[in-house]
Amino acid sequence: MIVDLRSDTVTRPTSAMLEAMASAEVGDDVYGEDPTVNALEAEVAALLGQEAAIFTPTGSMANQIALQLLVPRGDELLADAKSHVVNFEMGAAAALGGVSSRTFSTPGSRLDVAAIEPMINRPNPYVTTTRAVAVENTHNMGGGTVQPLAELKRLRGLADAEGIALHLDGARLWNAHAATGVPLSEYGRLFDTVSVCLSKGLGAPVGSLIATSAERAERGRILRKRLGGGMRQVGYLAAAGRYALANHIERLAEDHARARRLAEALEPCGVCGAAQVETNIVLLRVPQIAKVAEAAAERGVRVSVLGPDWGRLLTHLDVDDAGIDHAIEVLTDLVGE
Repeated sequence: MIVDLRSDTVTRPTSAMLEAMASAEVGDDVYGEDPTVNALEAEVAALLGQEAAIFTPTGSMANQIALQLLVPRGDELLADAKSHVVNFEMGAAAALGGVSSRTFSTPGSRLDVAAIEPMINRPNPYVTTTRAVAVENTHNMGGGTVQPLAELKRLRGLADAEGIALHLDGARLWNAHAATGVPLSEYGRLFDTVSVCLSKGLGAPVGSLIATSAERAERGRILRKRLGGGMRQVGYLAAAGRYALANHIERLAEDHARARRLAEALEPCGVCGAAQVETNIVLLRVPQIAKVAEAAAERGVRVSVLGPDWGRLLTHLDVDDAGIDHAIEVLTDLVGE
């Protein structure tokens, strides 16, 4: 048995998803003529309470288009120090968009507006002007942290008062919705741009979207083409996303329950805190975790190594209860030694 807990990106399409892909009606998306892409974009825009959406091949491209829409070249983005847009997108904000970034840190990467407010630079001749704040929900390196709705609303109020924009990196926003019951539209309407990913917990093979205003979406399509994201008969991939939206959002609660069970089993070994597990991510603190991961892989359990003593486990569509049982058996044996 192979139990791959490195990421929720390792999922493979189900047989029903493959059938939906094979039967998709397609056209040329650069011409705006792919009906399946158009339907997916309309569905996601409606779900997130926005006017329009743009289908992109990757989450990083979606984020970078959004940042370029919100932050003029030479101006500034504020983001969490552990955020994906700062750490895992190859410096694209600066390299491709001319965006300067500064970061803030908060415990568990949970949003704290009080930490952001004093960082905002207003226009003046001496410092870079703050134009936008990026928020990640759920927060990957925070361990699947769900950002509190009340704090998101406070941030929206601050942004309105300061005349700055907000971007939501909602790659795992579906998990936040499943964990809290907060409607996706309630999250989405608080932001000027929202990116969501179809290829993580929802199990599609590829694809993300940006939801925003109709005017920004029109400009965003130009940026997508400039970044090499103009696609042709991509409705085959959009069909996987539409299937995922219809069938795989509510089942995310199963992943969350399995992650908690995994954390509760490992907690007596002193390597994680089960109370901190809100969604599908379990963070581990294990000395020489690379050796533990190597030994676990030999026994069919794959672990993500993030640092010398830091690792991560993610539950997802392709890991069932039997897989969690096997992972618990192997990991408790190894980290409990």
